[in-house]
Amino acid sequence: MSQPLSYFATCPKGLESLLLEEIRSMGATKVKETVAGVHFEGPLTVAYRACLWSRLANRVLMPVSTADCYNADELYAAVKAIDWGQHLAVDGTFAIDFSGKLRDINHSHFGALKAKDAIADDFMQKHERRPNVDTDKPDVRVNVRVAKGKVVISIDLSGESLHRRGYRLSGGSAPLKENLAAAILLRADWPGIAAQGGALLDPMCGSGTLLIEGALMMANIAPGLFRQHWGFDGWLGHDANGWLQLVDEAEAMELQAKNRQWPEIRGYDASPKALESAQENIDRAGLNGKVRVLRKELSKFVKPTHSDIARGLVVTNPPYGERLGDESSLIHLYRHLGQRLKSEFAGWKASVFTGNPDLGKQMGIRSIKQYQMFNGAIPSKLLNFDISEASFVHDSSRQVGAPIARKTLDDLGDGARMFANRLRKNKKNLSKWLKNKEISCYRLYDADMPEYAVAVDYYEGWVHVAEYAAPAKVDPAAAEQRLNDVIAAIPVALEVDSKYVVLKQRNRQKGSSQYRKQEESGELFEVKEGQAKLLVNLKDYLDTGLFLDHRPVRLKIAELAKGNRFLNLFSYTSTASVHAALGGATFTDSVDLSSTYLEWSKKNMALNGLSETQHRMIRADVLEWLKTCDNQYDLILLDPPTFSNSKKMEATLDIQRDHVGIIQDAMKLLSADGVLIFSNNQRKFSLDSEALAEFTIENKTDWSLDKDFQRSKKIHQCWFIRHGA
Repeated sequence: MSQPLSYFATCPKGLESLLLEEIRSMGATKVKETVAGVHFEGPLTVAYRACLWSRLANRVLMPVSTADCYNADELYAAVKAIDWGQHLAVDGTFAIDFSGKLRDINHSHFGALKAKDAIADDFMQKHERRPNVDTDKPDVRVNVRVAKGKVVISIDLSGESLHRRGYRLSGGSAPLKENLAAAILLRADWPGIAAQGGALLDPMCGSGTLLIEGALMMANIAPGLFRQHWGFDGWLGHDANGWLQLVDEAEAMELQAKNRQWPEIRGYDASPKALESAQENIDRAGLNGKVRVLRKELSKFVKPTHSDIARGLVVTNPPYGERLGDESSLIHLYRHLGQRLKSEFAGWKASVFTGNPDLGKQMGIRSIKQYQMFNGAIPSKLLNFDISEASFVHDSSRQVGAPIARKTLDDLGDGARMFANRLRKNKKNLSKWLKNKEISCYRLYDADMPEYAVAVDYYEGWVHVAEYAAPAKVDPAAAEQRLNDVIAAIPVALEVDSKYVVLKQRNRQKGSSQYRKQEESGELFEVKEGQAKLLVNLKDYLDTGLFLDHRPVRLKIAELAKGNRFLNLFSYTSTASVHAALGGATFTDSVDLSSTYLEWSKKNMALNGLSETQHRMIRADVLEWLKTCDNQYDLILLDPPTFSNSKKMEATLDIQRDHVGIIQDAMKLLSADGVLIFSNNQRKFSLDSEALAEFTIENKTDWSLDKDFQRSKKIHQCWFIRHGA
């Protein structure tokens, strides 16, 4: 059969123009693009070539009849009018794929049943017997499509969808279809980059689909070589010799490709399960040694150290909200991805395929091109980037120290001027230490002058002011005036705009409440501590999400964590867990009863490119959880509140009363050579050393107070506790 025939190749929406060029390159004629597919003509070998070589198509259909059709009877007649003996043996099998609606057909199953009856009746009339139905692997799959008063009846030459190459038996939680992965790579100009010797990297590779498709594309290996079954295998019009010739040519090209020099094609993922699937898929595709996958968090994603890799493409499909479980955490994952690209991959190209297109703005890089695509039913976009300084978007929403306040010291009253001078003096005294230690968030003032009973903390351009409770003898009007002096002085002394000063003021009218909740801003911003990026909220809560006084403890945890198992009890926003993870902990567990803080913790992890696979958030009553946990840890942080009577807890917590039992329970989880860091901010707390005499206890309180907190020695206490007296 060499005469021109008509065909229709289907594809996902958004890939039509790519498919048109692909089909045309195979020698097809009269190629025409339409919604979700391409019409073309040519000899049977062109259709075979499309089946074997198309990286984009879902199916290759060969229409055998087109007829008017408005109801079930006309559908039956149109199907029965075809001489099915030319296509299907009487002892063969067939299946029907039906799509569309008619006046009396509203269900695809009923439409398929009507078409099946027509074929069966045709055989019964001519042969007094009929082929059987096999919906799994039929000899002939018949595609029946009804639309706009017409029915098109086709032989499906591909069989099952062409995106099922045959190398992937399993995927991740939201696997990317192979033909969509191929389209992403084509839109990203991977063939052009590969031709110049560029590398292909995927920092969140999942089951490895982008890497495998990239390798097959680069090496010009036919994606259909892995399939064992085709829709034309049992079709009576099949040209077996013509097909085998095409397969022989493709296999010869594959052999040549595998003997050539390959570029670096490498993927990373935090999930061992995903990497196991990826390696299995790579092996089935015959690409072992050509495509490599390694377990690595996004936080460790860097350019390969090979001296000959000067350029390349970073391509990835980050988790969707439903995959990660919390879409808000994705904001920080995308932010971290952008930071990785900017710091490590200057001069490279990057492509990010996302079902959350607005999150692309969080990367801080302007895309040079965007493509609308669909991942199944999910509207998605491909964002292409040139990683260069010219494309970086700098966040101007928060600039340290700018604009400078217009007022000067001379504009302030006596009290405000005195307070401003104290702030300037404190800042000068701390400046050299802050610079040497690279500290950007610190306490600047802590009730140094008793009449100004506030704590002033500096957070990279923002100033957080917390009012202490005034003694009963202090006139409320005088206290209010002094607080006004503080607020007036800060913008002048620290040269910040007043909009960057946040006050947490005591509610004098309602003594039962400690602080008014300022607002529901949900406003988190990023600060740096050591190698960690952490999120703080200065407006919505009593605390900011980062206890500055515990800075030395967190940095010590980062130092001790490498190769160790870390447990964070009463983990709050899990800042210590982030430090442990970045310090090289094998895994971290963070336990807290507050869902708000655990969600915040997830954001902190995502911001640092750390996955929940390796760093778990556990919502539980710590007191109860300790009694049932049977894990072992090498490093434990126990930093409980002074008191808690949450309705979610089984019992109240009083740290003075309960600390011995909590420490003993925690020590049961500590490995023989491990260390438990115990801390609390109960100012009158006294550790019961006698009750804990079985352990070695080292008081580290003085060490744990940095220079900015040494004016108040009672802000917290800290001990290192080990096994053995």
